Amino acid sequence: MTNPMPLSARAWAHALAAALTDPSAELATATHPPVPQSLATGAAGVALLHLERAYSDPVHANTAHAWITAATAEPVTSNGNATLFHGVPALAFTVTAAAEATSAYHHAHAQLEFATAKLTRARLDTAHARIDRRERPTLAEFDLIRGLTGLGALHLYRDPHSEITAAVLNYLVRLTLPLADTDDLPGWWSEHGPRNEPSEQFPGGHGNLGLAHGITGPLALLAIAARAGILIDGHHDAITRIFAWLDTWQRHHPAGTWWPRIITLEEARTGTLHQDGPQQPSWCYGTPGIARAQQLAALATGDAARQALAEAALADCLADPGQLARIVDVSLCHGAAGLLHTTWRAAHDATTPALTNAIPRLAELLIRRLADTPERGGLLEGSTGAALALHTLTNGNAPRSLWDRCLLLA
Repeated sequence: MTNPMPLSARAWAHALAAALTDPSAELATATHPPVPQSLATGAAGVALLHLERAYSDPVHANTAHAWITAATAEPVTSNGNATLFHGVPALAFTVTAAAEATSAYHHAHAQLEFATAKLTRARLDTAHARIDRRERPTLAEFDLIRGLTGLGALHLYRDPHSEITAAVLNYLVRLTLPLADTDDLPGWWSEHGPRNEPSEQFPGGHGNLGLAHGITGPLALLAIAARAGILIDGHHDAITRIFAWLDTWQRHHPAGTWWPRIITLEEARTGTLHQDGPQQPSWCYGTPGIARAQQLAALATGDAARQALAEAALADCLADPGQLARIVDVSLCHGAAGLLHTTWRAAHDATTPALTNAIPRLAELLIRRLADTPERGGLLEGSTGAALALHTLTNGNAPRSLWDRCLLLA
């Protein structure tokens, strides 16, 4: 795929990376010092930027090593609070990328592999026991950021054909089943509010559609695994069940097709959606992430009609000035970098040029946001994510480190 590039995009990519070469300087100047072992905000995430750059120039491997060292400056969390974005799994993701990029870190890789598999099995046992009791899950049980979808993304990245990868996929298939034959809510319906805790605003819980915290995260993981030829019993049935729920809540607007972020119990019971139009077009929630997950799943199942629907929904979203005006920061999570990189990935699989044609405008939007609100630091909400999005764009090829597997975009 080729497209005209803003002249400053490459310069911005280099400048952002150059500002993140010294971990000690970054930690000293950060307004809110990051947690080093965090993939989202800390050193483990910044290392991914330099590992990706090391594929083009091996000198950057030294910088990556400095950030990996900084990530282990304090004891690394390996208990039940560890997630893809924090603790042992986060470091395992980064070290897997490092092992691929540098042919080193093999001992650390093996140790982290063992620890991550152990905690994943414990989380799976807890989740299956909860299903056996016919209790509803919390988002933190299954989502990408804190739950088993995130751990599954790591195992699919690290060792796609392993038993533990299959075990997580089997759990996700079971998650899509209702808790009982008479239950009219999906198996992923959370008992809590979106903040993963009981909320008076969400009596009866909610259904979450977001890629970061909702059911499109499991959809994307199932799709990516299927595209890699990794299929387990009930795999396509699970995808079909998620498709059906997304179709139930699909809505139309003068600006195009869209999906809500969450569904309340009242909305589920009445079939009436209170949200009257699309909100912020982000990776974590909103049309871009949901559309990319559906595009991936459509490619995995050979559903050309759904692929066309997902690509049109994303293209229409990107053509709507009202939605783009809601993008006010640079972040991968909910800002301009995430919108750019989600579109870049979707464009590479798209059947029409509309998404490719939108990319220069999205790059310009990211650059404007960088100029307006210069930020430092992390992968999900800081300049690291922006640098990776711009580096990938100007390099023109899919990330060699597959750093965006942690976002389930590919």
